Amino acid sequence: MVTHEELIAALQYHFGFDNFKGNQEAIILNLMTGKDTFVLMPTGGGKSLCYQLPALLMEGVAIVVSPLIALMKNQVDAMRNYSEEDGVAHFINSSLSRPEIAAVKEDILSGKTKLLYLAPESLNKTENIDFLQGIKVSFYAVDEAHCISEWGHDFRPEYRRIQAMTERIGRAPIVALTATATPKVQHDIQKNLGMMDAEVFKSSFNRPNLYYEVRQKTDDVDKDLIRYIRSMNGKSGIVYCLARKEVEDLAETLRVNNISALPYHAGMEAAERTANQDAFLMERCQVIVATIAFGMGIDKPDVRFVVHYDIPKSLEGYYQETGRAGRDGGEGQCICYYSPKDIERLRKFQQGKPVAEQEISNQLLFETQSYAESPICRRRLLLHYFGEDYEEDNCGNCDNCKKQYHMVDEGELLGIIMETILQLGETFHAEHIVDIMHGTTTAAVRSYHHDDLENFGCAEDEDENVLHAIIRQAMLAGYLKKDIESYGDLKITPEGRKWMKRPGRFEVPIEQHSEDDDDEMEAAMVGSAAADEVLFSILKDMRKKLSKKLDVPPFVIFQDPSLEAMATSYPITMEELQNIPGVGAGKAKRYGDEFLKVIKEYVDENEIIRPEDLRFRTKAKDSTRKISIIQAIDRRVALDDLAESKGMSMDEMLEEIEAIVYSGTKLNINYFIDEVVDPDEKNEIIDYFKNAENDNIKLAMKELGEDDYDELHVRLVRIKFHSDLGN
Repeated sequence: MVTHEELIAALQYHFGFDNFKGNQEAIILNLMTGKDTFVLMPTGGGKSLCYQLPALLMEGVAIVVSPLIALMKNQVDAMRNYSEEDGVAHFINSSLSRPEIAAVKEDILSGKTKLLYLAPESLNKTENIDFLQGIKVSFYAVDEAHCISEWGHDFRPEYRRIQAMTERIGRAPIVALTATATPKVQHDIQKNLGMMDAEVFKSSFNRPNLYYEVRQKTDDVDKDLIRYIRSMNGKSGIVYCLARKEVEDLAETLRVNNISALPYHAGMEAAERTANQDAFLMERCQVIVATIAFGMGIDKPDVRFVVHYDIPKSLEGYYQETGRAGRDGGEGQCICYYSPKDIERLRKFQQGKPVAEQEISNQLLFETQSYAESPICRRRLLLHYFGEDYEEDNCGNCDNCKKQYHMVDEGELLGIIMETILQLGETFHAEHIVDIMHGTTTAAVRSYHHDDLENFGCAEDEDENVLHAIIRQAMLAGYLKKDIESYGDLKITPEGRKWMKRPGRFEVPIEQHSEDDDDEMEAAMVGSAAADEVLFSILKDMRKKLSKKLDVPPFVIFQDPSLEAMATSYPITMEELQNIPGVGAGKAKRYGDEFLKVIKEYVDENEIIRPEDLRFRTKAKDSTRKISIIQAIDRRVALDDLAESKGMSMDEMLEEIEAIVYSGTKLNINYFIDEVVDPDEKNEIIDYFKNAENDNIKLAMKELGEDDYDELHVRLVRIKFHSDLGN
């Protein structure tokens, strides 16, 4: 049995550290005594050392199962840096030639090699199994073990065959390691690897140095991101996107705004990926824009910010990716942009997959959505998700804890929620419960005849977000729990049943709006966001005079957001004017000269220094889709068919068409309007816009009557109105 002193001496000799972190020593001792070991340790906690040091001290070769070639290379390079002998660590994968594999096997047979890294696909090859059967295996280390579970964020079917492979090679202790695993995923890992009796070492998931914030994702997300990155004063950061094209586009947008950024995704050539990764590690670029293909095993301790440009698919993935910030214990900011549209887009991606897989994905997405929309401490929610209690009410290092919320007694509503759960036999998830209470007749509610339940519509006047907030708070309080085996069905715990017998106060943090707040929000919809209010007023007056002269509503010439942008960036050339949102070449040529003249005179008279150095620059956009939409409309293709052919929702298609028309291009969609909009309805909508002060859809629906008019029809006629009068 190795002693504490001997382990410390080995740690100092091989790695230069004086002490172990957390429970590293206990993990190593457990493994070296031949016991199966399960390690749950957050990113940056020192998981790798838990198998690297015992591999150096034990007889034989440790087989390390790892999911990525880049990760294997990093680990092998790191081990070689700690050793005088390059042969101490090797990997076998598809990147090696046959002579190189032969050289690796020679080092193993000679006793030089203590760690051999293999992907599960390589471990499964008969030739490798035959070779490994002839050597002494000290233990098997399964890194990134969450890949075993379908409930994990990076499921790899090949991982499920690891136990069968190790049995063929020869029995030896197993150590499974992961940075992210809910209790359900942990159970899956242990069961699949045949290590239910393993000693479990679980470190706290709390990273006190990480700041968590969720920002609403608006049309100005790129501008907000650029402002944020500039505020970080050249510090290293990672920006995660879901799609490869988004990675390429965003990296280019950052570069044209003088931010040193490079892309990284699985569709790139391996050499380019490696070069970009190295440039980031060596600080030749400030920001890496990547899909989740980047980061696993990346050992850069001073990443100061991790931004999720899109909401992640799961909280496991989110936690692991944010964990790459501040690994040295220093500052680490974790910013996530959230839009409900992104959730819907991710749900659409699941269509066509097996039902069970869709259920799992939807449940994981619901957890992520709940995290993004919740007013509760972000840290507390994250730790609860991973089965850890956070006792503090306020962590002081997340956006929610920096806001002020009213604590509201929602005991009565919690009681009704629990009654509804019992009425349904504890066999439905939170969304379904809320639909019933809110009186929403979804397909699922109808199919189960739950619209006949006593509690159907019992909380129709309550905000759905409030009902979800109560459910989340009840889970944190231990009154409710989700049964993961049944895809998240809500169950009432024994503590919850006690509360039901003697119900009392149940306080929930709710962000409340006063009537004044609502008035301010409505005013903001039509108010100015211009930096220079004086110039904005001048431009509005000028637009008004021009509208009288041309006999068109003012907003047909330029909309308020366009005037606001002019009063912020002071364009004085035609090229600069065309960069203003909502101003394309057509509108710039038609109306631009007079506006440019006024702006230039104003700038000169007031000796204004224009903020060109701060101006947000957009990359040259791919106009292929825009052109194809214009051509399809010229061919009179039905807009719903056009949207479907391009993989877009009707809402997204209308946004594209609106952008085309607002920029000055004339489009004739009368053929489609005549098919779907009643002529009288069309004329009434046109009459409204002729006399309206602006073309805001929400205000239009309010004035026209939401029960009498379809918003789609109003938007279609608004497009026609702009095209006919303004272009």
